[in-house]
Amino acid sequence: MKYDFDKINDRRDTNSNKWNVEENELPMWVADMDIQTVPEVIEAMHKDVERGIFGYQYVPDEYYRAVANWYRTEHDFSPKLEWLVFSTGVMPSIGAILRHMTDVGDNVLLQEPNYNSFYKTITNNGRHILNSELTYKNGTYEIDWDDLESKLADPQTTVMIICNPHNPTGHIWDSDVLTRIGRLAWRYNVMIISDEIHGDLTMPGYNYTPFASLDSEITNNSISLVSPSKTFNLAVLHASTMIIPNKDVREKAARAVAIDGSNEPGVLAIDASIAAYTKGSEWLHELRKYIQGNREYLEKFAKENIPEIKVLPAQATYLAWIDCSKLTNESDKFNQFLRDETGLYLAEGTKYKGNGNQFLRINLSTPRSNVEDGVQRLKEGIEKFIQKDSE
Repeated sequence: MKYDFDKINDRRDTNSNKWNVEENELPMWVADMDIQTVPEVIEAMHKDVERGIFGYQYVPDEYYRAVANWYRTEHDFSPKLEWLVFSTGVMPSIGAILRHMTDVGDNVLLQEPNYNSFYKTITNNGRHILNSELTYKNGTYEIDWDDLESKLADPQTTVMIICNPHNPTGHIWDSDVLTRIGRLAWRYNVMIISDEIHGDLTMPGYNYTPFASLDSEITNNSISLVSPSKTFNLAVLHASTMIIPNKDVREKAARAVAIDGSNEPGVLAIDASIAAYTKGSEWLHELRKYIQGNREYLEKFAKENIPEIKVLPAQATYLAWIDCSKLTNESDKFNQFLRDETGLYLAEGTKYKGNGNQFLRINLSTPRSNVEDGVQRLKEGIEKFIQKDSE
């Protein structure tokens, strides 16, 4: 490989949320990478810093062209430039949309288990979470279509948030599924917010379908949210793009983020994002192969050494969803036990709701040596957990 993803980058004492842990602990929980970003992105940021002036910035057309060209070359989708609106993040955008484009008490439909930050954003803004829970059988998740339609038909339901690729399961909803959801949402006048922040992180051989690439009758009432943050490990830049084909919806969403002050870029955001989208393709394709190698290592080790758990196959993200139902239905307590006993710090599935109480989530966007260390700690912790229960 051209890029050294095996390099250990010491993130302790760097104000890292992920690495704010004890000396003996190995954090593999929150979704950011322990891998340095694209060299050309770092170079672009150096140039911005070297100017020594950090005044207000605007979003140039070059940024939107970079985003559009990226989706054309990587995902076979060419959004029109006028569809694109800059914002400082996916979650700030969702919050602004809910605050200014829905009413207090409205239902926001989710499919649990789902990304935990959605729950806080919905309830903090006085909206109600409505769950159409995914069905789980034989290691795979599927949509309960009858339940989904009944929830969409509720007059109080005004928004559905789709997470695609899905966090935490790593599943990609294909175009047929998205189209079926979109037609139901159109029938019941429910706006779709499609969080596609993991869309670039598909495993080799897979791709995802941007919601905005579907038929116009479906996308007319939709807002898709994309960002370089997960793809290139650039969360601190606070840069994202809303893709909104419908002019009226676009103007309302643009006004929503403007009211909240989430439409102005930081000094490093624009040039770094442009560099990522124009020069990061080779790096990303190598990264995807590397993460797939980490995933295969985890799956093989678990199958051969930890029969009590099952690592679900995933088509996307650098996260792995681990079925621990043979061991516990309280994954939060189980996760704390593993951390106390071995120093391995994973994400408990309970925070994602649904049947997450039987799952753990592990972050594989880290050097292979950390994965090797992590699975050994996982094995040790499970052995101790079983021994404790047998006493």
